[in-house]
Amino acid sequence: MKLKLKNVFLAYFLVSIAGLLYALVQLGQPCDCLPPLRAAAEQLRQKDLRISQLQADLRRPPPAPAQPPEPEALPTIYVVTPTYARLVQKAELVRLSQTLSLVPRLHWLLAQRLREGEPGWVRPRGVEQRNRALDWLRGGGGAVGGEKDPPPPGTRGVVYFADDDNTYSRELFEEMRWTRGVSVWPVGLVGGLRFEGPRVQDGRVVGFHTAWEPNRPFPLDMAGFAVALPLLLAKPNAQFDAAAPRGHLESSLLSHLVDPKDLEPRAANCTRVLVWHTRTEKPKMKQEEQLQRQGRGSDPAVEV
Repeated sequence: MKLKLKNVFLAYFLVSIAGLLYALVQLGQPCDCLPPLRAAAEQLRQKDLRISQLQADLRRPPPAPAQPPEPEALPTIYVVTPTYARLVQKAELVRLSQTLSLVPRLHWLLAQRLREGEPGWVRPRGVEQRNRALDWLRGGGGAVGGEKDPPPPGTRGVVYFADDDNTYSRELFEEMRWTRGVSVWPVGLVGGLRFEGPRVQDGRVVGFHTAWEPNRPFPLDMAGFAVALPLLLAKPNAQFDAAAPRGHLESSLLSHLVDPKDLEPRAANCTRVLVWHTRTEKPKMKQEEQLQRQGRGSDPAVEV
């Protein structure tokens, strides 16, 4: 038994010696682990460099946001509104004024016209007032909308004829502001259609979407165009014709100013409606009239 244990220990000793000698021999062999170590070191260096760049970016002050043009640098929009005395006049003008008050560099010209109940054939509706506004803009004298002095020479601007019973998106006025000649766009709820307006192809007006008298020179609604102020000043004879046939009032002015092919489409190439030809329903005053006959009508001192 003792002999067998000695044999086991001897065999273990010899194996251990052999393993130790093999390990000592391997220590002298070349190692191929250097390239992976170098690659790992390069990755660490690149990460350190990226971290340093990010830290520098965080310390750098943010760029100043793009500033909109100063109001003084914007062309002025001259909005001409003929109006007339009627029960809903104040409501109409308050609604319109709320929209216009949101638009920078806008000059509103109000001109009184027909009295309520006066037929349009007595005096064409709004023609005299619009022409008076054009005369004032050209320096022809007279006060319009409480203004005595017309725009000074060289004023950049655009002229828009806005009736008081339409509905206008504020966005529309920025669409027209940079008009070079005559800009156009669709008008909603007009002419018995969902909208009327120019048809545009490749950025040019090629026709008009309309149902009523499509052969008019300019089958546009009054709310569907704006004219650059310099163009109006350069064409002193261009004005609205009081004798124009029904539906041709817009054409009577535009025919003196521009060729249809040179119209400038706005509102995403005339694919967006930003103005609506709405009309306030005439209030029914039957009960008011009945109370007035009884001497119990609404207090006339309360302005409506």
